[in-house]
Parts: sequence; C-alpha cells; structure tokens
Amino acid sequence: MKKFTLLLVVFAFFGCAEMQQVMNQLPQTQGIGMFDISNGLKEALNNGISKQVTKLTATDGFYKNEAVKILLPEELRKVDAGLRKIGLSSMADEGLKVLNRAAEDAVKEATPIFVSAVKNMSFTDARGILMGNESSATAYLNNSTSTALYGKFNPVIKNSFTKVGADKVWANIITKYNSIPLVNKVNPDLTDYVTNQALIGVFKMIAVEEKNIRTNLSSRTTPLLQRVFAMQDHK
Repeated sequence: MKKFTLLLVVFAFFGCAEMQQVMNQLPQTQGIGMFDISNGLKEALNNGISKQVTKLTATDGFYKNEAVKILLPEELRKVDAGLRKIGLSSMADEGLKVLNRAAEDAVKEATPIFVSAVKNMSFTDARGILMGNESSATAYLNNSTSTALYGKFNPVIKNSFTKVGADKVWANIITKYNSIPLVNKVNPDLTDYVTNQALIGVFKMIAVEEKNIRTNLSSRTTPLLQRVFAMQDHK
C-alpha cells in the first residue's frame, strides 16, 4: 500500500507522460531505479560544488590558481605594459590582484543558486547528464544558472571593488596611464569583465570535478555514487 501511494504521489508531481517516458528509458535490469539516478547525480553535483566553489572563495582562490586566474582584458594589457615601462610595476601587479580578489568575494554568492538548480533537476535531466559526455553536468548547471549568477555576481563585484580597494587602485592606474603622453585613453567596464571571468572560472572548476568523478573510481565515495556511475562506465 505504501509503495502504491508513493507512485501516485510521484505521478501527480511529475505528470504521467514524463514519468512513463523516464521509466521506459531506465535500465531496470541493472537494478538502478530513477530515484537512485537522480539522487546520485544530485549528490555528485553537490559534492563538486561544495569542493570547488569553496576553493575559489578562499584568498588567492582565483589569483594563485592558474586555471582560473583572471588576467587583464586586451584593452588593459597596454595599460599594464605602459605602467611597467615607466617603473610602476608594483601598481600594475596590484591592479591584477584586486580584480581577482573581487571575484573571490563574489563567488560566495554562487552556492545557493547552484543548490537550487540541483534540487530542481528532473529525472530526465539526471539520466541525460549521467549518460552524456564528461561535461554534461557542468553544461546543465551553466544553462540553468548563468543568468541568475550574473545577476548576483555583478552587484557583488561592484561592491567588492570598493571593499577590496579595486576601485581606487584602478582609478589611480587609469589616471596614471591616461596621463602618459601620446597614449590612447582607456575607460574599461571592469565590473562586467570580472563578472564574466568569474563565471568562466566557476564552471571550469566544476568541470574539473565532474571529470574526476566520471573517470576516477576512488572519487565515488558512497555506495550510491558507485552504483549510479557504474552505469555510465558501461554505457
């Protein structure tokens, strides 16, 4: 009776058509049901988000991680070179550091958005991700969260520029550079640039974790992860 009641609840929640489609696609012969697949994917994603996003929020999480370190946009590379030519290398170095500091501060806002996306993953999404390529989960999160993340990151980075002193550092840098004779003056939108670079960095690190759990058996640290990802190994 309990099992029957549970099935009624599930059908009512997801709809008969979607539920029947998913049930038809599931490899029941392997003893893995739709709830296991969904929960396994959610566990894997939450583990990856917790592990990798936490790394990025730490001091130097971006700045000393060559995979995601935010470099200067092309427009500002000439600024960097110009400052170094006139003996202001330390100012140029500080300018790069504070951009990364702002990203580290903003990424703290990412976790709740990711958790919400994972929570709302459907059975169909879960199976498609499991049986997809090595970056299917990352692509799902990218498609599901990019707009919300940009909306969260952008004002945080703007505030972070003040918090970490980036606004003053870059106002000084731009003023110094624009005062150099014969240079083309610059006025970049650093908030938008750092926001987009922070997003790229977040998804790059989640992709690293996804590839790890797909290819490294020792990273499947629970029986559920082992059962679910064994399906992917034999697809």
